[in-house]
Amino acid sequence: MPRYFLLPFLVLLSPAMAQADGNANDAHDLAYSLGASLGERLREEVPDLQLKALIDGLQQAYQNKPLALSKTRMEALLSQHDAQANDAAARAQSEQLLGVERRFMATERARAGVRELPEGVLVSELVAGTGAKPSSGGKVQVRYVGTLPDGTVFDQSEQPQWFSLNSVIEGWQVSLPQMATGSKWRLVIPSALAYGAEGAGDLIAPYTPLTFEIELLGVAN
Repeated sequence: MPRYFLLPFLVLLSPAMAQADGNANDAHDLAYSLGASLGERLREEVPDLQLKALIDGLQQAYQNKPLALSKTRMEALLSQHDAQANDAAARAQSEQLLGVERRFMATERARAGVRELPEGVLVSELVAGTGAKPSSGGKVQVRYVGTLPDGTVFDQSEQPQWFSLNSVIEGWQVSLPQMATGSKWRLVIPSALAYGAEGAGDLIAPYTPLTFEIELLGVAN
């Protein structure tokens, strides 16, 4: 929640007051309308607000009277309230994103031919390989395409590339040692084994599961 949640309300006040100047009879209704609008917002944002204290503070500040609390005390309370509101909003957003991820993973899990590794990665074997498997600390030569849940390609190799398995995301680390050279797999990696709650800049949002088609071309153990 923005700290100064009254600012948008007050910005609208000046043109409304200017319009009301043309008709003195509107003054009461305007004041009441502004109060009702503010009340609706506060009911949503601070449902347990003590209205008498709110009215006292509003009246004293509006009339430029001495305030009952020091500026330091008010700043501390507002900062604390902001932090709590921001935490609650972040938790709500996280739950929403996790819900989207759970539905995506459930849909992918229901696909024909999909098996789930113990760590939660979903695997579809597109081409079976017969060569050596990489060790957990080894290197792999791969060709791959990575996509977001909506199908957007966020990364791909134009040419075969070598990677150390200890330098890639955890979803690759637990999956590729089970691939034989020559294999091509489709992996659906939950966000906890990818970029998690932090995401990856503007490219990958928090709690985003990733899909890869990976062809294992060579290993160096």
